[in-house]
Amino acid sequence: MDKNTARLRRARKTRARIADQKATRLVVYRSNCNIYAQIIDASGGKVLASASTVEADVRKELPNGGNLSAAVLVGKRIADKAKQLGIAEVAFDRSGFRYHGRVKALADAARENGLSF
Repeated sequence: MDKNTARLRRARKTRARIADQKATRLVVYRSNCNIYAQIIDASGGKVLASASTVEADVRKELPNGGNLSAAVLVGKRIADKAKQLGIAEVAFDRSGFRYHGRVKALADAARENGLSF
């Protein structure tokens, strides 16, 4: 089993557990160059809010989208968008990535800006 297959297996298990909770989830995906966050409704069929380092506003502020400062900025933006929608509590779906580095920085920034999970 290669690294990506193992990550997807972990992600599938996490998503099944979150689906049983019937909770709105904060999904994080990271690539080498960018980081993405989405808030998906409890049914799993609709994206309610999203933030990433490929957005034009973020690109103006950051020269590099694949570092810790970019993850912190995306975490703040997704928390602000969630607050505007009236969402205060989410389940954190890290898509099988380790809770470390950029994923952890995004989660901490989202918590500091009002999301609870």
